[in-house]
Amino acid sequence: MRLEAEKLCAWYGAAQILFDVSLNVGEGEVVALMGRNGSGKTTTMKAVMGIVGRREGSISLDGVETIRLPSNRIAHLGIALCPEERGIFASLNVEENLLLPPKVKDGGLTLEQIFTLFPNLKERLSSQGTKLSGGEQQMLAIGRILRTGARLLLLDEPTEGLAPVIVKQIGRTIAELKGRGFTILLVEQNFHFAATVADRHYVMENGRVVDMIPNAQLEANMAKLHEYLGV
Repeated sequence: MRLEAEKLCAWYGAAQILFDVSLNVGEGEVVALMGRNGSGKTTTMKAVMGIVGRREGSISLDGVETIRLPSNRIAHLGIALCPEERGIFASLNVEENLLLPPKVKDGGLTLEQIFTLFPNLKERLSSQGTKLSGGEQQMLAIGRILRTGARLLLLDEPTEGLAPVIVKQIGRTIAELKGRGFTILLVEQNFHFAATVADRHYVMENGRVVDMIPNAQLEANMAKLHEYLGV
């Protein structure tokens, strides 16, 4: 599944957050959105999903224009968001959390396929969702959307606050999903991690896309990237 956004604008109430954002993610591609906190990365994902109050411009999924569609219709086109806060339900165990989202398309991963990606989840199947470690909760949040049949995955800060060994596991999972033909747009602050998984990197500042750097050119643009990200 491919994503194309052209001159995307978005508002929270009267405050405009996104200004003419244009980006694309090709089928089977992994693309990173990078930028400082408050630059509009998460809002871009929410706008793609149709969960901001107002948006204008163009967003197409496999050529289908979605800017006027409600979020439930957009989800059924085969797109899913894994939010930064993960959204694990405390009252449900791991299995119930995994089974909760409805399928939007055929072809979603089975529970056994998810357990192959995340063996920890099979061991904790009856555990309360919020009793898991941060890394296990992230695995659960990603595993949950893989069941739905979505082929375009929006991953918001998938490595934030995780131990290095778990970050490596998330990286291997993204590579595995790319190999299976999934299309992935991820928000990532850790550009060292992003460089290991992404094909291209969009940089955002103040609600605008200000640069696009192919991964092969990342090393040559490191000074500029440091300036963008303030590191």
